[in-house]
Amino acid sequence: LENWCYEKEALAVFARHYETKEPIPMSLVESIKESATFQEGMATMRQLSFSFLDMSWHGSDPSAISDVKKHEVKAFEDTLLYPNNPETCMSVSFAHIFQGGYSAGYYSYKWAEVLDADAFDYFKEKGIFSRDVAEKFKEHILSKGGTEKPMVLYKRFRGREPKIEALLERAGLMKKTA
Repeated sequence: LENWCYEKEALAVFARHYETKEPIPMSLVESIKESATFQEGMATMRQLSFSFLDMSWHGSDPSAISDVKKHEVKAFEDTLLYPNNPETCMSVSFAHIFQGGYSAGYYSYKWAEVLDADAFDYFKEKGIFSRDVAEKFKEHILSKGGTEKPMVLYKRFRGREPKIEALLERAGLMKKTA
C-alpha cells in the first residue's frame, strides 16, 4: 500500500513542511521515485534467477542431478549478468527453497509485485481515492481470502488478468504507453 505515498493527491493530505506548511515539492517526490529504481534491472534479474533455480530444483528428479553446480549454472543461464564464479554455489545456501516453506514458490515474490502494481494502476486510472475501485478491492480481494481461486477473484476486481507492464513501468524498466 506504499504506492499511495508518492501520489500528489495523497501527499496533499499530510505532506507539508512542519514550519511553513508548504506542500512537499513534487520535484522532490519525483527524485525519490527515480532513486528507488536505481539498479532495478539488476535486482529484477537476480530475483528471476532465484525463481528459475527454485523451479529447476523442484521441477526435476533430484536423484538425476549429480553435479549441483552444473545444475545451478544451467538454471541461471537466461538471467546471467556476470560471469559465473566457479567457487560459489547458491543452491546450498538458498534456505527459501529447501527449508523456508517456499519450495517451488519463490516466484511468488515477483508475482505479488505484478499483482500489486497492476491493482494500483487501476486506482490510478480511476483516481487513487476512487470509492468504486476501493469497494471492488474490498469485495473481491480483501473479504474473500482463500474462498475461491485467486485469479477468479482478481479478474472480478480488475475485469481482466493482471498485466506485467504496470510493474515494469513502476520499476523504471519500461515507459508508460499511451
